[in-house]
Amino acid sequence: MKVILLADVKGTGKKGDLVEVSDGYAQNFLLKQKKAKVADNSAINQKQMADKAKEYHYEQDLQKAKDTAQKLKSVEVRFAVKAGDNGKIFGSITSAEIADELKKLGYEVSKKQIVLDSPIKFAGKYVVDIRLFQGVVAKLNVKVDVL
Repeated sequence: MKVILLADVKGTGKKGDLVEVSDGYAQNFLLKQKKAKVADNSAINQKQMADKAKEYHYEQDLQKAKDTAQKLKSVEVRFAVKAGDNGKIFGSITSAEIADELKKLGYEVSKKQIVLDSPIKFAGKYVVDIRLFQGVVAKLNVKVDVL
């Protein structure tokens, strides 16, 4: 019997998969526990439409991320901070502060997408990676000036 899984089932498949299982397993376990539904023509058609929509949205999000990455190449985020004699700033520049500055410039980037090994503690120029999407990483120039 062909069924479409409504939840992950160990040893059978993942949610949304169309699988062939024995009639007894389908009737006595999968359907009874509402972990699957019978794969009739309308259910298969509905699954194909959902897969196409998911693929379309994935492509749209990927293209949007690539466009944003291209725009971020030319952007430089500047911070003016107080510093000591050796160039060490008072406090530090974190990914949250970089995200706030990008938001002011019109870019929607969360602090979790910004990759900093450690907070910036010295004045100077830095190149920071921003993970916009799976496989899309943008380079952002950050400049920390001393007041």
